[in-house]
Amino acid sequence: MSLFVKICGIGDLDAALTAAEAGADALGFVFHPGSPRALSPEEARAIAEELPEGVAKVAVFLRPTAEEAESVLSAFGADFVQADSGFVPPGATALPVHREGGPPPGPVDGPFVYEGPRSGAGERVDWAAAAAVAARGEMILAGGLTPANVAEAIRLVAPWGVDVSSGVESEPGVKDPALVREFIAAARESAPVRT
Repeated sequence: MSLFVKICGIGDLDAALTAAEAGADALGFVFHPGSPRALSPEEARAIAEELPEGVAKVAVFLRPTAEEAESVLSAFGADFVQADSGFVPPGATALPVHREGGPPPGPVDGPFVYEGPRSGAGERVDWAAAAAVAARGEMILAGGLTPANVAEAIRLVAPWGVDVSSGVESEPGVKDPALVREFIAAARESAPVRT
């Protein structure tokens, strides 16, 4: 199995198709109010309907209430629900977030995101600390990754996957197609092949 690559904060169809065609495994759609990357469930569904088979769709929250999560997921068919905490509807697959500086993650059955204090802010996490967390399981490294540093991050942290948002944008919420392609290519070229 190869490195898992997620492009988060997808805001339009062109960005989604660019990421999918470049080889992204998953795309994140943000539903946190106030984010420059936030979409309505209907906007996310319209984009997701055009994606090729095999690209996972991630509904990204912070700490959703049951009403918020159910409202989004009734309109948008996500494969994963990414959140720090809060409600994950029955039948949905949780993608928990572990924040740098927080308590170490307990046993997690499946992938989890390791992120800085603020998502989408381009703040790089401490890679030495991240490496210790990566040894615990299927950690997806996020926080301050870019096409220029993702290869080094993969070498030093040895994550199960990588996740980028602001590091492939020309401005907040606007994905740069060239940066998206460069990031995915650099991540793929740097990752050891797992058996």
